[in-house]
Amino acid sequence: MTSVAVCRARTIGRSFAVMGLVLMTMLSIAFAARAEDDAGKILKAMSDYVGKQKSISVAFDTDIEVITPEIQKIQFASSGTVLLNRPNKLHATRTGGYADVELVFDGKTVSVLGKNMNAYVQADAPGTVDQLVDLLRNEYSIDMPGADLFLSNSYDEMMDGVLDAKHIGQGVVEGVECEHLAFRTLDTDWQIWVETGDHPIPRKYVITSKSTAAAPQYTITIRDWKTDAKAGADAFTFKPPADAKKGDFAALSDIDEVPPGIVKGDMK
Repeated sequence: MTSVAVCRARTIGRSFAVMGLVLMTMLSIAFAARAEDDAGKILKAMSDYVGKQKSISVAFDTDIEVITPEIQKIQFASSGTVLLNRPNKLHATRTGGYADVELVFDGKTVSVLGKNMNAYVQADAPGTVDQLVDLLRNEYSIDMPGADLFLSNSYDEMMDGVLDAKHIGQGVVEGVECEHLAFRTLDTDWQIWVETGDHPIPRKYVITSKSTAAAPQYTITIRDWKTDAKAGADAFTFKPPADAKKGDFAALSDIDEVPPGIVKGDMK
């Protein structure tokens, strides 16, 4: 082979290599765009389905990771229930190693009972469950990780601030096949597993704090889903124990999922 032929062969080889690299890059971009589009569509379908349900009853388990002053990661577990009747009725419980809490909302008043403290607080809260969540967060600095999942339009709330979205693939949560989605914001990464099929309900939700060393996580696994729950007449009527003391919302610092003095990450 002459030197000219060798040069031509090398040039053609380089051209094919460049074309291959360009093609791979284009395919990668197209795949990423499709994955992001799929993630948004699946999350929107979940939001639409859950938001249309007039009555929801679930049980849940949570794990929250916290960081000690010695930079040790510790996990605390709790379990609870949620009974929701749209637009303005909510009954929720949570029991863990450091708190036993009950929240009742009747559309006019929100009441929170710390059973381990035998004390309760109440506040005027006329409006919907969505408005209650905003009130607790904005007025009383009470965040409820996972509450966004049950809002009437959870898609808008959850996508606020999202910089990146991916449809990772499939996964199985407690024997249920799910679509696995992952999202990123400036301060947090979060993942969600949405049941496949005609009932796109959230089965697992993981929030990772990037603003705290060691990136602690909050995980909620949701089970026993019912969308036709029948609530009794007194399900949303608050009845404190006769000897319970009434306080103000400042006392709610003592009904957290973890003991005081431990650093927690940001919860969405």
